[in-house]
Amino acid sequence: MRTRTVPARIALGGLFVAVAAAISDDARGEAPPSPYDSDAQMALHADPVASYTLRATLDPAAHTLHGEGTITWRNTSRVAVRELWLHLYMNAFKNERSVFLRTPLGGGRGAGRPTDWGYIDVRKLALREPDATTVTDVWSGAEVSRPGDPDETDARVPLPREVLPGDTIALDVAWDEKLPTVLERTGYDGSFHMIAQWFPKVARLEPDGRWAHFPFHRLSEFYADFGTYDVTLDVPQSFTLGATGPMVESRLEKGRRVERHVQTDIHDFAWTAWDEWQTATETIGGVQVTLLYPPGYRVDAKRELESLRFTMPYFDKRYGRYPYPVLTVVHPPVAAGEAGGMEYPTFITSGGPWYGPPGILAPELVTVHEYGHQYFYGLVATSEHDWPFLDEGLNSFAEQDVMSKWRGAGSWVDLFGLTVDGGAMHGVLSNLSVHDEKVAQGAADFMTGGSYGTLVYFRTSAVLETMRRVYGDDLVLQALGRYARKNRFFHPGPDELLTNFAEVLGPQAAATLRTAYFEKGWVDYVVTEVRSHPLHDPAGVFDRDGKRETVREGKTAGAHEGWVVVHRRGTLSFPVDIELALEDGTTQRVRWNGEGDSTRVPFTGGSPLRAAVVDPDDRVLIDQVRTNNFATAPASARASTARSTEKLVYWTELVLQAVLP
Repeated sequence: MRTRTVPARIALGGLFVAVAAAISDDARGEAPPSPYDSDAQMALHADPVASYTLRATLDPAAHTLHGEGTITWRNTSRVAVRELWLHLYMNAFKNERSVFLRTPLGGGRGAGRPTDWGYIDVRKLALREPDATTVTDVWSGAEVSRPGDPDETDARVPLPREVLPGDTIALDVAWDEKLPTVLERTGYDGSFHMIAQWFPKVARLEPDGRWAHFPFHRLSEFYADFGTYDVTLDVPQSFTLGATGPMVESRLEKGRRVERHVQTDIHDFAWTAWDEWQTATETIGGVQVTLLYPPGYRVDAKRELESLRFTMPYFDKRYGRYPYPVLTVVHPPVAAGEAGGMEYPTFITSGGPWYGPPGILAPELVTVHEYGHQYFYGLVATSEHDWPFLDEGLNSFAEQDVMSKWRGAGSWVDLFGLTVDGGAMHGVLSNLSVHDEKVAQGAADFMTGGSYGTLVYFRTSAVLETMRRVYGDDLVLQALGRYARKNRFFHPGPDELLTNFAEVLGPQAAATLRTAYFEKGWVDYVVTEVRSHPLHDPAGVFDRDGKRETVREGKTAGAHEGWVVVHRRGTLSFPVDIELALEDGTTQRVRWNGEGDSTRVPFTGGSPLRAAVVDPDDRVLIDQVRTNNFATAPASARASTARSTEKLVYWTELVLQAVLP
């Protein structure tokens, strides 16, 4: 980690505040050990609930596929059920009456509509009884949409009998599908095909018997049970395939390429097919990494592989070893950019144009972020629909942690001597919507895509980055690592995260985290008064030895005394340092626990107080207003002018620190 003695604060272009420096590791204590601080007690496998044996045949000219197979599902709840809920998410692209296309979220990714529609038509869904000879149609009674809501992505399927807790059923399924032009996550562009959310998928049944079903929304899609996926893909022979899980069979027959991919302990499956894919492979930490990229993108492919060489071992250390034998990374062509920046088990998509300069770290950032989702969404399978901050937010922090460890001050930009620190930028962006909405809410509850982005991604990350700077790198990463290992192959919520932070950092830190995420928590530290005066013998009227003596001016002692007043505004509190600068160039530091609305810091020294700075190392990254962290002592009019000049010089220095190496 890097260290600076002076914080950086400045607005750039009226939009960004300059990058604050990260500080050296500064653990404030030692957390009690837990078996989940290493991989020793971590679950090796998931409890299989929903498994799929499927075959899909792609017609890339018509952009259609036919699928069929078997779904096995086990009731792991405490109650019997008489219905299933199925995700039919390809219908999000069927018409403008879908929740996906009709929800007003403003611009950004996924805005607009496809130029060619997509949809899924289930042709068969039949319950196969345990005797394997009795098959009962259940699709004829399915409710694909409901009165008053024309969305067709969330289907209810009544069952002819109860499925008791612990019982397993098998469903035969067949469907036809039309792919849309690429629009956020999936679709085609020419002969390029990215195929995600493409099969009828059973929603997750919670332990209390509540179905966690929801329509496909632009801001969320992921939440499902673990199981085994055994998928056979059939495409033209000239096409290259990339898919979830390792390929276990491959053959060419009648001008077609047929591949079978099998992976246990996952909860989704995605794939791509294109007749122009270029391929690069490398083994990293025992994992076979395959990178698919367009012609002319070899440099991007090398950059993405380089980022994984650092990231994969680092995640192994911090959050537990990656449990799968393969990882496929897809870099879509620029015309299909909406397919980039996505995550599925063992299968991620990166993105960016081929001509991006090497100092703009877009391919690296996207690759690291999407790999991080193998943990935060993949292995720790939280509900992205209910708690997106546990998915995108925690992963944004993990991404920035990797980038700062790997690239230092230039974790976002490192170009021609200009470096931009991503952690500080997360802090800047996180303050844009902090008073508008709370972080910890469902994806569909956010009013705009902008609020979702600044709060879920950047606010979640910036709060954790602040805690890391305040409480120490080791403790915060220990808490997050414990959470990731303990909840591997489970579906935790916010309480599990807060519990682990309370165990490692203490109850006050966990309470701060809860306030930050659930109560629109914010903080602003302000220096409001800086005073000092010469220390002298007391003046006045004194009765001494039976005589009354008037002392008009006490003898000076060659020292000074005074005080500094610091206020804490907002609902969050963090321990902070307060630095006192003296006229002779020396400094003093005082630690304040951050509790209460204000503190008065007493001062004594051999020189007058010149100024004071609260949080001089920029540990509280989410401080709402950085410019009021500094104040100077009052003086005569001439001195005041000097102080104003001095302050201008101070802020100029901060500008230079923000933009220069």
